[in-house]
Amino acid sequence: MKENKYNDDTFFEKYSQMSRSKLGLAGAGEWETLKKMFPDINGKRFLDLGCGYGWHCRYASEMGAAEVLGLDLSSKMLEIARQKSQGYQKIDYYECAIEDFDFPASSWDVVFSSLAIHYLESFEKLAKNVYRTLSDKGEFLFSVEHPVFTAEGSQDWIYKENGEILCFPVDRYFYEGKRTAHFLGENVTKYHRTLTTYLRQLLSAGFEIEDFAEPEPPQSMRNVPGMKEEMRRPMMLIVKAKKR
Repeated sequence: MKENKYNDDTFFEKYSQMSRSKLGLAGAGEWETLKKMFPDINGKRFLDLGCGYGWHCRYASEMGAAEVLGLDLSSKMLEIARQKSQGYQKIDYYECAIEDFDFPASSWDVVFSSLAIHYLESFEKLAKNVYRTLSDKGEFLFSVEHPVFTAEGSQDWIYKENGEILCFPVDRYFYEGKRTAHFLGENVTKYHRTLTTYLRQLLSAGFEIEDFAEPEPPQSMRNVPGMKEEMRRPMMLIVKAKKR
């Protein structure tokens, strides 16, 4: 049984109070960088893996996508996504784990995922499946928690005695695998892998790397509580790849 923390009532309620849950893309510190990396999706078939509330699905619809499908393992997430997507054209949602999606070859022109892949044990299997599913020269754009952020596991700062932040721990970087992170007051299972692993497994699957970024929070959000500290270490990695 795959872990589905987002169907837990307590955890989901905490998640719903986050800025990015309330404000959507406008509340996501990485959005300005991610938006610039989005492929042209006008007239394209768009698949979102781990779609959550469906923010990126609605963006794809607004940008003229011919077909949009959002997959998520959480029925609670999908319930919100469907509510928020009323009135949007050509968007469907389906309850499914990212590891289990199965479509015929060349079903999609763009496959996207936002901050979900670090919950998967095998990136190699996913990369091969996405490659098979994409059309010729189709594109795979995804964001994950940065390997620097996932390495030690706890995903919390080290604090001085007076409560001020001292630094962020980076440890066990080359020891890939399961980590237990403390997120929203709960223990959540995630998987750490190195930057080398992400890029090499994309290349091995047949992709060419088009672009990548370690997004910084924009100046307009630096006064939001916690955002200024995000300049002290990378939290996210964005990669854009194309099917050869």
